[in-house]
Amino acid sequence: FHFATIGWKVIFASIPPSHYAKGSAAFCVALTYIGLVTMFVGEVATIFGCVMGLKPSVTAITFVALGTSLPDTFASKTAAQTSQYADAAISNVTGSNCVNVFLGLGLPWVISTTYQAKNNDVFSVPAGDLAFSVMMYLSTSIVCFILLIIRRFVST
Repeated sequence: FHFATIGWKVIFASIPPSHYAKGSAAFCVALTYIGLVTMFVGEVATIFGCVMGLKPSVTAITFVALGTSLPDTFASKTAAQTSQYADAAISNVTGSNCVNVFLGLGLPWVISTTYQAKNNDVFSVPAGDLAFSVMMYLSTSIVCFILLIIRRFVST
C-alpha cells in the first residue's frame, strides 16, 4: 500500500509545518488540497457510476456514505478487538450513520425549505432516490442487531 499511495504522500508532504505563520499557511494549503482531492474523488465517482449504470444520486449517496463511514469502520474494528462483545463497535457504526443521515440530509433540507419559504417557493424532494439507501441502511442494521443477539447467546 505504501507504493500505491506514494504519489499522494509526496503531494501532501508539501504542506508547510504548522508553526509557519501561526498555522494559517498549513491550514490554507491543506484546505486547498482537500478541495482538490474532493474534486478528484467526485470525478472518479461520476465515472464509476456511469460505468456501473447507476443513477447519479445513488452514486453520490454511496460515496458520501463510504467517505463518512470508513473512519468509523477502523474505530469499530478497534472497539471490537478490545471488548468481549461487539456492542461498542455496532453502536459506534449505527450511531455515526444515524448522525450522518439526520445531519447530512435533515440540515440541508431545513436550510433549503427555510430559504425557499422566505421566497414563497415550493421545495420538493423526490423520494425515489432516497428510498433505496434508507432501505439498505435499515436492512443492514436489522441484520447487525440480529447477529449481535445471536452472538451474545452463542458465545456465553
